[in-house]
Amino acid sequence: MVSYLVPRNRIFSKYTLRHIPIKSNNTSPNQNSGRWPKWSTFRRNISSNNHNQRVENIVQQQNNKIKSHKDDTNGKYQSSNHGSNSSRNKWFSWPGLLFRWAPMGVCILALEWQYHHYECDKDKLPRTASNFQSTVYCSLPLRLISRCWGWLADVYVPVNLRPYVFGFYSKTFNVNLEEAAVPDFKYYRSIADFFTRSLKDGARVIDEKCDLVSPSDGKVLHIGTVNKSLVEQVKGITYKIDSFLGPNTWQHRMILKKIAPGDYHRFHSAAHWEPNLRRHFPGQLLSVNPKIAKWFPGLFCVNERVVYVGKWQHGFFSYTAVGATNVGSVQIYIDEKLKTNQWMGMKSINKAQYDDLTISNKNFEKGELIGQFNMGSTIVLLFEASKNFKFKVEPGQKVSVGEPLGEFL
Repeated sequence: MVSYLVPRNRIFSKYTLRHIPIKSNNTSPNQNSGRWPKWSTFRRNISSNNHNQRVENIVQQQNNKIKSHKDDTNGKYQSSNHGSNSSRNKWFSWPGLLFRWAPMGVCILALEWQYHHYECDKDKLPRTASNFQSTVYCSLPLRLISRCWGWLADVYVPVNLRPYVFGFYSKTFNVNLEEAAVPDFKYYRSIADFFTRSLKDGARVIDEKCDLVSPSDGKVLHIGTVNKSLVEQVKGITYKIDSFLGPNTWQHRMILKKIAPGDYHRFHSAAHWEPNLRRHFPGQLLSVNPKIAKWFPGLFCVNERVVYVGKWQHGFFSYTAVGATNVGSVQIYIDEKLKTNQWMGMKSINKAQYDDLTISNKNFEKGELIGQFNMGSTIVLLFEASKNFKFKVEPGQKVSVGEPLGEFL
């Protein structure tokens, strides 16, 4: 404890609280009484205040002990409840969701994955997705992601950044810009405009001698004949034709083509034909990557797609544009009423739901421009043909618009 001696409004020196008497032979106690009372009063006030504070602290400690003793039983019960509530809150918080529930879900999915593969190998079946895996995959917010990507692709790109953005994209996906009608990067205001760029005249030559030509640039995923109303998605995996086109049955052949991100994104008519019905299925937007197509049975029956049904000189003909992840927007130039990748809310999507539109007085010529994708996706041709029809392409082959796909011998 420290006391301060303050003579006449300024600090003079420090002393401890121990009283140090001043010895003087010439000075009497009565003469020093003018200075010491102020000093002693100052010491006495400090000591009194500290003493009162110590007393109050002791009383407070005793009260706390008494209160703690009285509430001991109830305190234990409340402590257990508080602990359980705290533990429960940890499970239902965002950290609990990320670091507790998510790892448990991943472990369960991994165990189910391994067990399903074991069962498939045991029965000598292809390793396709189980019902549980398909449900989990369809539960992902891919439609929302596709809408966000569509918004991002349509964002204005500053002129100075266009050569860097579009140049990087061109190198990544091997885009041949020499075929574009406008090869200058600065011409395209957004990524979507660059995706759907037009080609210069003569960049694609339509084979007029062939009965069926390629409707788009891309890779042929599968070709074959439809047997017993079953369409082969990939080797060993089939789906019903009425699940893909809707109610009705026809006898026809099938060609499946995938458009990659670096390909020309517009699609053309594959033959001379006349559409009479448009059927829109607002389904999922799952990836159409060949690996996913091998793993997910009925992929093209689940995804959003636009089916145009009509006839050509040999009978039934259908032309289908299938949506995919980040490719929800399918634009058909003759169909202004068509709206794809619409917000469906939180309700589940019924894969059998569709809407029809009758088309009249419209004929497509071979090679005529039909529409465009905002990103790479898939074109499916299902058509009726006689036994003398022969395909001129093989699965996995790269083709461009106008190149021959098949002909009648």
